Amino acid sequence: MSTFGLVWANLFRHRARTLLALFSIIAAFLLFGLLRAVAVAFDGGAAVAGVDRLIVSPKFSIIDGLPVSHQAQIESVPGVAAATHATWFGGTYQTPANFFVKYPVAPREFFDLHDEYIIDPAQLETFERIRTAAVAPEELAAEYGWQIGDRIPIEGDIWLRKDGSRLWEFELVGTYRVRDDENAFAAFLFHYDYFDEARIAQTEGIVSNFVVRVADPERAAEVSAQIDARFENSTNPTRTATEDEASRQFAAQIGDIGLIMNSILSAVFFTILLLTANTMAQALRERIPELAVLKTLGFSDHRVAALVLFESTLLCVLGGVIGIALAWLALGAIGPSLQALLGRIELTAATMLGALGIAVLLGIVVGLGPALSARRLQVVEALRR
Repeated sequence: MSTFGLVWANLFRHRARTLLALFSIIAAFLLFGLLRAVAVAFDGGAAVAGVDRLIVSPKFSIIDGLPVSHQAQIESVPGVAAATHATWFGGTYQTPANFFVKYPVAPREFFDLHDEYIIDPAQLETFERIRTAAVAPEELAAEYGWQIGDRIPIEGDIWLRKDGSRLWEFELVGTYRVRDDENAFAAFLFHYDYFDEARIAQTEGIVSNFVVRVADPERAAEVSAQIDARFENSTNPTRTATEDEASRQFAAQIGDIGLIMNSILSAVFFTILLLTANTMAQALRERIPELAVLKTLGFSDHRVAALVLFESTLLCVLGGVIGIALAWLALGAIGPSLQALLGRIELTAATMLGALGIAVLLGIVVGLGPALSARRLQVVEALRR
């Protein structure tokens, strides 16, 4: 029998115990893959396609809003090539589980500034002309089975209509997609003018933020400072940053995501360490006479210790590989639905290599004690037991 065959046979001698330990390790690495993917998405900010774009937001809170009249003043700042606005709408389609991002926008301006979004020119013209029109990402329309001409009802949760109703209806006039070479999220878009006229008077003329294109990306910091200086002493001061930095600031409002994720994972792996160590220690106690026989047959102390260490490492690596594979499959299923909030969520090569390294390290730590005990094992005393 080969060395691997011997280790494999010993590992699954007590199938129930080994499988329970293996399932625990799989669960730990599944959680590791999911949490690290989310943490990387937060650390990297939301997916950003335009390196020449800035986001102008309220200085103190994202829920404050800014007057749409700020746009004219922003466009007059030297170095600003173009500007538009977007407003967080919220709302529910059919059930709260059907979440997707929704923005009222100025159609032509929005697509001019986001050239990574590809839309049929005729559909864009219709979107601009019909006030109740909306366009959706191709994937979103396919997910809900929407067709051009469908009426899409959205139940408002932030914005009320002047008639007191929460129901907003939009006519789907087109779909668009994100250019293949870009990493950006897409949203359900509808006409800002219709939205502004229909909402209650107290909130008219307010937008969530402005999107600004700078003529020279290398001057982005300078232009940002000029925009903020223009509104510094107004009743609606601003905070301007690149799209990437704005995404990081948004994530920072939630908290230190990396620290939270790492704290959870540390607790999980500490528990798995204790569980697996107990499993290997118990397996060693049951096989002491067998290890003595192996030494009697000519196995050296080092080789017996290596067999025990290899067994624990194989168990951890096997659980780690399966867990990361399941995380990859899970992210493939749920990643697109979270992309609108966090950008593209996927397992990076660094995360997978890190998981493999942790699995090997976990196996060595767990198996080191039993391996040293097996190495020091005396044949006569072991057989007497």
